[in-house]
This record gives sequence, C-alpha cells and structure tokens, in this order.
Amino acid sequence: MSAESAEPDDGGGLTPPSPCCAPKRPPAPGTGAPSGASAVRSGGTDGLIALPGGAFLMGTDDPEGFPDDLEGPVRPVTVAPFEIAATPVTNRQFARFVESAGYRTDAERYGWSFVFHLLLAPSARPYVLDATVPGAPWWLAVEGAHWAAPDGPGSDLSGREQHPVVHVSHRDAEAYCAWSGTRLPAEAEWEYAARGGLSQARFAWGDELTPDGRHRCNIWQGAFPAVNTADDGFVGTSPVIAFPPNGYGLYDVAGNVWELTAEPWRDRRGRISPGESVIRGGSYLCHDSYCNRYRVAARSRTTVDSSSGNTGFRVAR
Repeated sequence: MSAESAEPDDGGGLTPPSPCCAPKRPPAPGTGAPSGASAVRSGGTDGLIALPGGAFLMGTDDPEGFPDDLEGPVRPVTVAPFEIAATPVTNRQFARFVESAGYRTDAERYGWSFVFHLLLAPSARPYVLDATVPGAPWWLAVEGAHWAAPDGPGSDLSGREQHPVVHVSHRDAEAYCAWSGTRLPAEAEWEYAARGGLSQARFAWGDELTPDGRHRCNIWQGAFPAVNTADDGFVGTSPVIAFPPNGYGLYDVAGNVWELTAEPWRDRRGRISPGESVIRGGSYLCHDSYCNRYRVAARSRTTVDSSSGNTGFRVAR
C-alpha cells in the first residue's frame, strides 16, 4: 500500500491518509488545551470578502480523485452568506496575535514539529529527533521547529512576513480566531469560496493545471520527494498573493499550505472521528505523481494538536 492510500479500519472508518499531506503528532498523555487559549483577547482582522452564499455542487466524481478521502459523490449543498479571508493567515498577522495574547503554540509546548527534509536549516541538523513517519521518511521531527523557526533552530521569518504561518495546529488556529473575532470556515464554505463561482471545475481557475503554460499555484515540480525543480518559483512556502486569485478574489486555495477547517472528519457512515478535522487545498509538496490534492474538491485530515511546515489556515466570519 502506498503512503497515499488509506484502508477501512475495523470500525468502518479510515486509517489516517497520506503522511505527505499532514503528518500526525503521536498521542501524548496529559496534554490539555494550549496555554492562553481561553485568555486571548479579541483583536482586529484585515479585510474579509463577503460572499452571498447559495447552492453549489460540492465534491467530485473525478477519476483522478481519492475515493478513500470521501471526495464524492457530487451533491448539491447550500451555504448561508458569510465572509472569508482573501488569504491564509500570514506570519506577520500571527506575530501580532502572539505578541498581543502572549500565546504559545502546540509546537512550542511540545518542543518539536515536522519539517520537510529538503527545507531543514543546516543549523537544525543536530536537532532532528529519532522519530519517523511510517511510509514518509521525508518528514523530520525537529526539536525547536515552530511557527517563528519554520525550518528548525537557526531559521527565522526574515523575508517570509507575507508567507502563510505554518507549524500551527487546529487548536492554535482556534485560539487565533477567538482573539480576532473570527472562526475557521466550515468545509462547505471553504469549497464554495475556493471554487470562485465555477461549477465542478477541477481547479480553482478551470480544468487545466497550467493554462498557457502559466503556473497558477505553488506545488511540487520534479521527482517527489528528492528533486523539486521549483519551476513555479518556490521550493517551500510562497507569499500568499504570489499567484492570481480565483473568481471570488481568494488567493492560495490551491497549493502553498493545507488549510484547517472547522469540519470534524467523518467516516463513510457519517460518524465523527474524535480529535480529527478536515484540511483542504493541498500544499507545496503536492505532485501529480503522488498527491494531486491541489484539486478544488480534494481533502485530507489532521489531528487537533498536529503541526507541520505545510499546514496553515484562513479565517471566516
């Protein structure tokens, strides 16, 4: 079984999907809510895009999809009017939150997070822990990796102020939302917004990945996981407005970083998987030979305390 596949568990659910997408932090006893989560104060947000809501066709029956990710079937869904951020939360925005609220992320509390092997800072090599992700040796558990040191100790955010914040967990995102007077989007809201008014298009801009030879998102080019030719201009994360927006004015709904949603993960019978939530959009590690989850209907999941160098979030209201 490849690392991209998933199989039914004994209870009719699914085993965790590809660790390429979102490696899971091993369960740790005695870990409660992040410190500061209940004490954060409401703060300002940059402008949100108001969307009228309405009915749309959600999901896909695309043969390139992953049935075990429960992408289909295509079904009509109606969402109420809502607002959503044009971009994922940036390092600059998250830094304001941390400074204002005195917040410490899950990665800081646990002392480590997952870094992609090609992005590890040379100074961080002594901090690689003796932990591996089954089927995905390219994920390194790195002591001292967190949102402000995304490539491990010795790295920083210089030049990455407008990149999406990473190494944030679902709990961290909810704390940011509580501070900013926002919330995470529901999965249906996210897909409605990401489609940008297009019905059943494969990507947020249409059915062709690189129309007229132009890259429209930050994903992997080359041979995963060893060689990234960076034909799109980026090896790791990119500025949140590096590529054109979709029809609703949203940037980065494909590639760059996975985006956390408010949606709990459910199995085929509709039962909630405790402690897991849906992520959408794919990341800079997605490649058609391995993980083409930059398609607008693609989805995966993560646990509420997991963090990695390719997962962030955007807010809604």
